[in-house]
Amino acid sequence: MDDLNTQVWAVDALGALAHETRLLVFRMLVKAGSDGMIAGAIAENCGVPPSTMSHHLATLERAGLVQSERESRLIHYRANFAGMRSLLTFLMQD
Repeated sequence: MDDLNTQVWAVDALGALAHETRLLVFRMLVKAGSDGMIAGAIAENCGVPPSTMSHHLATLERAGLVQSERESRLIHYRANFAGMRSLLTFLMQD
């Protein structure tokens, strides 16, 4: 990724985290570790309707901060530690 694309990605990732619910979700998934959580449990813990939570999770996934995996009818979400490491590396470089 060139510098401009990296900067655009970083702005998107920071924008994804710049929302109270999405920041809460990301921190919750970090605490859950590699086990992650299913979407319904995330929504319930945040007190957010499932349809709204789907939007927030999709935003975090597009930003490369969470990963999803379908397990039957459920979608399991995990924090993408590599994505966060990339963001922190970008912020701390130079």
